Amino acid sequence: MTPQKDSNTQLFTLDIGGMTCASCVGRVEKALDKIPGVEAASVNLATEQAKVRLKVNSETSLGEVIALVQKTGYTAQLSTPHQIPELAPSKLFWGSDGLGRVILGFGLSAPLFLPMLLMPFGIHWALAPKWQLLLATPVQFFLGWRFYKAGFKSLMSGVGNMDLLVALGTSAAYGLSVYQMASSAHAVHELYFEGSAVIICMVILGKWLEARAKQQTSEAIRALQKLWPEHAKVIDRSIVITESSPLDQFRDLPLDQVFPKDRILVLPGERIPVDGIILLGNSHIDESLLTGESAPIKKHVGEKVIGGSLNGESLLVIEAQAVGVESVLSKIISMVEDAQTQKAPIQKLVDQVSAIFVPSVIGIALITGLVNWFYLDSASIAILRAVSVLVIACPCALGLATPAAIMAGTGVAARFGILIKDPQVLELAHRLNVVAFDKTGTLTVGKPRLLEIIPFSSAFSKDDILATAAGLQLGSEHPLAKALLDSAKQRGLSPITPTESKALPGIGISGQPSGGNWIGQSLALQSIASLEDGPHHHAILENAQVCFDAGQTVSVLMNNQSTASLPIALITFGDELKDNAKEAISSLCALHIHTVMLSGDNIAAANRVAKSIGIEEVFAQVMPSDKAAVIRKLQSKDGQRQFVAMVGDGVNDAPALATADVGLAMSTGTDVAMQAAGITLMRGDPTLVANAIDISKRTWKKIEQNLFWAFIFNTTGIPLAALGYLSPMLAGSAMALSSFCVLSNALLLKRWRPAR
Repeated sequence: MTPQKDSNTQLFTLDIGGMTCASCVGRVEKALDKIPGVEAASVNLATEQAKVRLKVNSETSLGEVIALVQKTGYTAQLSTPHQIPELAPSKLFWGSDGLGRVILGFGLSAPLFLPMLLMPFGIHWALAPKWQLLLATPVQFFLGWRFYKAGFKSLMSGVGNMDLLVALGTSAAYGLSVYQMASSAHAVHELYFEGSAVIICMVILGKWLEARAKQQTSEAIRALQKLWPEHAKVIDRSIVITESSPLDQFRDLPLDQVFPKDRILVLPGERIPVDGIILLGNSHIDESLLTGESAPIKKHVGEKVIGGSLNGESLLVIEAQAVGVESVLSKIISMVEDAQTQKAPIQKLVDQVSAIFVPSVIGIALITGLVNWFYLDSASIAILRAVSVLVIACPCALGLATPAAIMAGTGVAARFGILIKDPQVLELAHRLNVVAFDKTGTLTVGKPRLLEIIPFSSAFSKDDILATAAGLQLGSEHPLAKALLDSAKQRGLSPITPTESKALPGIGISGQPSGGNWIGQSLALQSIASLEDGPHHHAILENAQVCFDAGQTVSVLMNNQSTASLPIALITFGDELKDNAKEAISSLCALHIHTVMLSGDNIAAANRVAKSIGIEEVFAQVMPSDKAAVIRKLQSKDGQRQFVAMVGDGVNDAPALATADVGLAMSTGTDVAMQAAGITLMRGDPTLVANAIDISKRTWKKIEQNLFWAFIFNTTGIPLAALGYLSPMLAGSAMALSSFCVLSNALLLKRWRPAR
């Protein structure tokens, strides 16, 4: 398998095994950064993966990178894209983080710590020293071998980790007990086998709970993966698709053998295997797990369907358009995976702290032991308190605090059609105070219809104008182009094909008709705003004012001759507002967020739309190239730093989406817009904007809570352990509990539901 490449670099993902805490993350990253050919590396504890980017023309091979990680003491292998394997029950039960080891450990340890539980009731009973040794030894060296192995490797590489702390702490308690047992035949109450055994059991219990929680945080991706059927029914290409076609003649092929243009048969109740267009049949399609839209959508011939969605009541024949990594489902999974493996900026601080944390703890434990020995004149108490410091300080919770919250938050957001691509969004979303909307396709339906043609001369026929204007738009994907072509089709007019056609970005389109009244002449269909400096701008504006006042979009067909430019006709379009546009703005106002609309329309038309849905500020007649400048202006409004989100769906919105602090792209728009945005909304529903901000804020709050409690746990636990208020057993229990609490707190995000 080859790494995923772009034009300049090699980027690949490795599955890393054996990481236990934030120190392990820092250790792997440090090792990767030392490789000459590595440009950047990011390691995630919660997903147990590393993303590595090699430098341009690097001679470093993937095998060399993997070998170095393994030399550092961890396992590494190239990750299979979009695959989170379900572990076999036997591996789940008896694996290193399996329940079987937890049960075995507590079964062996129970007779050791039960006497301590009976003492408050006046029952003084204890096992003979040899039985304690017999029970504690397999726990220490069989169940605890993983800590010795990983701790030794970390020690050899000069970087400590959680395993080293556990190995040192439990070995000290176990060794002290063996010494006491050997030096005195009656030292039953001075043995601490139960401490070393219970510490190991509690750490293993914590690891089992972590493994279960990690499985739950990955449920979002796993649910998406299960949407892919394993096979597709491919109809022979020689068959003409009609109502009477023999549709029983198909081959059942694996998905990786399906190609674009293949015709796929989808039976009622089956999942659609590929993205495509319906050739035959009408049915309700359930896209809820892909877009968050709860109600099935009626789809007809000629409409697009998404691979992974569920076919309803009717048989369908679909022509495949996007398969494999090009499909919408694959892109969704990639976005969620990328978000979950990346780090929020605050995690860098955590990694820096973790890099010096373990050595510092070992130093504190040594000082604790020496000070207690000096003042209490008891080597056993001094060792036990040092052991408690080592165990309570394990930085598991610190390493899981941020990635666990990101995984849970981005996962639940994806379930409701909100794809958070960039974790930095989480750090910025809670600070947003301005949201700017593009108008067309974002607040409006994005399917304008032709309303009226207003010629500037009675000599011009409306049909001739429509046929000519529609001809200029042949091949264009612009919504206004579709409106012209649809109107010409409805009137039975054939668009006049231009001999030359050229798109004018942000202005319109130009060309020379091959027939009709303006054959061979240079015509342009453009916005009125683009004519602002022209000689006819004032006259055109006067004629268009009534249309603007009605909230209509107006274009002008111009005859641009070498001697003079003359207007031929005004062409007006109407685009309905989305049903929930007003509700979306109300939701943002309730969050005390200032709303802005950017539009290329005349100020009167733009204000009319804004007023009808409650938008507070309007920037009208904005050329697409100027949208990014408007965003920058909003970010420094009144001399104060404002945090601005941009919502758009078109190619022209991409610069503004990239300039904004948070870019939100409608997936109903273009891929360019989605790539430029930090958040993709899988439905063209503007109410998702407030929902996206809400889940981002909640995820960020969980990150802050987790980091606060992880730091508080360590900073308060270490002094308590040093002063003797925490026994090694309690320290081990508290350490395991802290990791479990951090993960459980993150998993509370799974209960989030959109307001609408």
